[in-house]
Amino acid sequence: MFTSLLPGQALPVTATTSISAGQRLFDAVLFDRDGTLVEDVPYNGSPDKVRPMPGAREAVDRARAANLRVGVVSNQSGLARGLFSAADLARVNARVSELLGPFDTWQICPHGPGDGCACRKPAPGLVRAAAADLGTVPERCAVIGDIGADVAAAEAAGATPVLVPTPVTRPEEVAAAPVVAATLGEAVSHLLERQDRVAPAAPRRGGRVLVVRTDSAGDMLVTGPAIRAVAAGAESVVLLCGTRGQDSAALLPGVDEVVTADLPWISPDPARVDPGAMTGLVDRLAALAVDEAIVFTSFHQSALPLALLLRMAGVARVSAISDDYPGSLLDVRHRVPYGIPEPERALSLAAAAGYGLPADDQPTLRVATGPRPARRSYVVVHPGASAPARACPPDVCAAIVAALAAAGRRVLVTGGPDETDLTAYVAANHAVDLGGALTWAELAGVLAGAECLVVGNTGPAHLAAAVGTPVVSLYAPTVRFGAWAPYRVPTVRLGDAAAPCRDTRATACPVPGHPCLSTLDPAAVADAVRVLTGGPA
Repeated sequence: MFTSLLPGQALPVTATTSISAGQRLFDAVLFDRDGTLVEDVPYNGSPDKVRPMPGAREAVDRARAANLRVGVVSNQSGLARGLFSAADLARVNARVSELLGPFDTWQICPHGPGDGCACRKPAPGLVRAAAADLGTVPERCAVIGDIGADVAAAEAAGATPVLVPTPVTRPEEVAAAPVVAATLGEAVSHLLERQDRVAPAAPRRGGRVLVVRTDSAGDMLVTGPAIRAVAAGAESVVLLCGTRGQDSAALLPGVDEVVTADLPWISPDPARVDPGAMTGLVDRLAALAVDEAIVFTSFHQSALPLALLLRMAGVARVSAISDDYPGSLLDVRHRVPYGIPEPERALSLAAAAGYGLPADDQPTLRVATGPRPARRSYVVVHPGASAPARACPPDVCAAIVAALAAAGRRVLVTGGPDETDLTAYVAANHAVDLGGALTWAELAGVLAGAECLVVGNTGPAHLAAAVGTPVVSLYAPTVRFGAWAPYRVPTVRLGDAAAPCRDTRATACPVPGHPCLSTLDPAAVADAVRVLTGGPA
C-alpha cells in the first residue's frame, strides 16, 4: 500500500536526555513536504525547483538536536497521474535531504484522490507507517503540515498535529486545527516546550499527598496521568473529588483513598457558601494528615479558595496553577499557556511540584477496568452531554444512528439514567438502547470492546480515550479543541469549528439553531467511522 522512497534506518528511538521515557511526549516529528518543508511546486518532478521554506533547515535541526527522529509524510498523486516518474520523485526527495539534512523515514502515497487507498492524507496510513518504520507508535509522533489534510491524518492516527498555514490554507482548516503556528520554527518550539513542561526540573519524593480535582467525570479522567505521576513519587495518594467525578475517581490508577466534597466555587450549580460547611471542610482536610496538596483545576477555575482552606487545615506545602497573585497561599505557583491539552496542563503542574511519570508509564489516559476485551463489531453512539451546548441535536443523532445501521454497523446507544427518553429516541429501531443501563465502570467495558465511539465533547469521549477506543468527535467549539479533544487516541473531528459559539464557554447554546452541530451530515459520520476502523478517507 505504501511506497517508501529514500527511507532512513528504522532504529528504536533512544533518549539522550535525562528525562524518563514516560516524561517524553514525542519520539518523532513527521513533516509534510510540499508547502511545509519546501515551496509547493505542483507535481514537481525536478530537483532544480526545490526551494526550502523559510527556516526549514533550522526547524528540522532543532528537532534532531532534541533527539527526536524526523520523517516526511507526503501525498504525491503526480505518480498516479503520470506527471513524473518514481525516479523523478526519488531525485526530488534526495534534493530535499541534501538541503535539509537526512530524514529517518520517508512515507509517500503514490495514489490519486479516487484510488480509495488508506494512505492518502487525510487518511492516517502514512502516519501509521512512519511511526512503525521508526519503531514507535503514532501517539508518540507529532505531524507538522500546512493544510487540513495533514491535521486530519495526524488526528485519525492518534498523533499530535500542528498547522503552519500558508496563503493556500483555507480559513476553515485554520479554525479546525488544534494548534496553529505562524512558522515552522514556532511549530517545533511549541512541541519542545510542551515536552519540557511535563518533565520535573527538580524531582522529589513525597509522603502522603492530597491531589484535588473536584469537577466532572471527564475532568477526573484527563487528570489521571498527572495523578499517576504523583503516585510514582509519593508514599500514598489521597484524592479529593466532587460527587460528579467520583465514578471516574474510582477507576483511576494510583489512588489509595478517595474523599468527596462539592466546592461552591467549582460546582456548576452551587449552593450559597455555608460558613459552617467550610469550617467542617477545614476539619476534614486536617484529619487527612497529608504532607502536601496539589490542586488541579481547569483554566477558568481558581485554586486559591481551596488553597486558603488547606492552609487553615495546616497543610505545609500547596501547589496549583494560578495567574492571580496567591500571596502565601501557594508554595508552588505554576502558570500554563491557555489551550494546551488538559492532560498536559495537569502533568505540567505535577512536574512543577516535582513529580513525573516513571519510565514504564506513558502520558495517556488510563482507567483500571480489568482485562481489556477483544474489539467487537459494534459502534457506540452517546448522544447526551453534561452541557447542552456540547450535545448534538437529537434528530441529528437519530439520523447518524440510522446511517450507521444502513452501512451495516451494529450500533449501541448509551446514556445516563436521566437520558433514557433521549437514547430511546435516538436508537429507534436501528440500534440497541442501553440508556440508563450501565454504571460508569460498565460503560468503560462497553467502550473498550467497541470499534469506535461517536460522541460530543463530554465525559465518555475521555473514557473512550482511556480505554484506547477511537472517537468520532462531534465537537461544539465553545471551548478549544486543542485543550479538550480526546487525548492521544485516533480521532476524527466533525462540526463547524468556526461557528459563532466558538470560544464562548457557553453551557447552553447561545446561537439559535445550534449551527455548529445541527448541520452535520450523517454520511460524513459514517465515513469517519470507516476511516477509524481501517477504511480509506
